[in-house]
Amino acid sequence: MPTLEQTTQEVLNLATTHFKLPLGALSPEDDFFKKLGIDSLQTLELLSRIENHFGIELPDYEVQGVSDFKTLAERIQSRL
Repeated sequence: MPTLEQTTQEVLNLATTHFKLPLGALSPEDDFFKKLGIDSLQTLELLSRIENHFGIELPDYEVQGVSDFKTLAERIQSRL
């Protein structure tokens, strides 16, 4: 099983690729709504990509209120 740091880095890489950003543009503490300027539909697309990548399902109640990459990675880690 990957470490939390590895999971966090994978989430950052997926977001960076999905939104066509330069490597290193995102950090674990970034609020993805503010940093990426995305809406709820774009967030769902990113979450779907993340779920497929990790082979997990993140229930709505687990991601509701989550807005930073580190917390998202923690929720993913708990499902691995």
